[in-house]
Amino acid sequence: MICIRSINALRLHIADEKRTSNTIGFVPTMGALHAGHISLIKHAKAENNVCIASIFVNPLQFNNVEDFKKYPIQQDADIALMEAAGCDVLFMPHTEEFYPTQPKISIDVGLLDRILEGTHRPGHFSGVTIVVTKLFNIVAPDKAYFGQKDLQQVAVINQLVSELNFPIEIVACPIVREQNGLAMSSRNMRLSNSGKSIASNLFKALSFIEAKIKGGEKSVTILIASGKTYLDQFKEIELEYLEVVNGNSLESITEIKEINKVAICIAAHVEGVRLIDNLVIIL
Repeated sequence: MICIRSINALRLHIADEKRTSNTIGFVPTMGALHAGHISLIKHAKAENNVCIASIFVNPLQFNNVEDFKKYPIQQDADIALMEAAGCDVLFMPHTEEFYPTQPKISIDVGLLDRILEGTHRPGHFSGVTIVVTKLFNIVAPDKAYFGQKDLQQVAVINQLVSELNFPIEIVACPIVREQNGLAMSSRNMRLSNSGKSIASNLFKALSFIEAKIKGGEKSVTILIASGKTYLDQFKEIELEYLEVVNGNSLESITEIKEINKVAICIAAHVEGVRLIDNLVIIL
């Protein structure tokens, strides 16, 4: 595996790869890798001649400064994991080169910036789209791989690619979970073993709602209330939101009818750590 820090050096390397008609699969990360990230690397490696990954903790997408400061950094371990997974090129840019000045532009992604995560993390998706746009322009991949745990982020990036005409295929890969159902996340490193056990109830609440949907319940109000009642058992869980939405657009719905996909989305705090999860149901 080659580690590259310079934008220009990476561009020169990619130009060499493309001269031999190699296809490039790209996995952008913020490091603190777990099995979910590794699954993305393996998908990219299997479907392309070259797998390029990046590690860059993007300050623009943190609307909470303390959250940014607490983001886990484990560079040596991440490099070893990337290499073991079969990554060919690891791009780790310096913040000073990547953002030589504070960006003056912002990107409004429309409705997706005003629902779910957008409501609770103002400015987050502008930061995401700026960093992803820069990375796409630098790497120019054929395919880019993202985890479905960040369901709304995937929707935002699909919209970005479509509206800005990036010739890139976005591949959304399934959520990888702990044995107890907890969605794997870099933030899980900040949880105690007890906290991880408590946090597994987020997925259990989603599964509880899923069972009700499959049992024929169509009222979103009733579904959400049942999920909240389940979570009320656990005082350690501070619920931020729990919503049942259109699985295609992520827009709010009041009743499950005349749609082919539903998404149950949740955000909550456990031991001061913000966690998100979702469950997509094909009807």
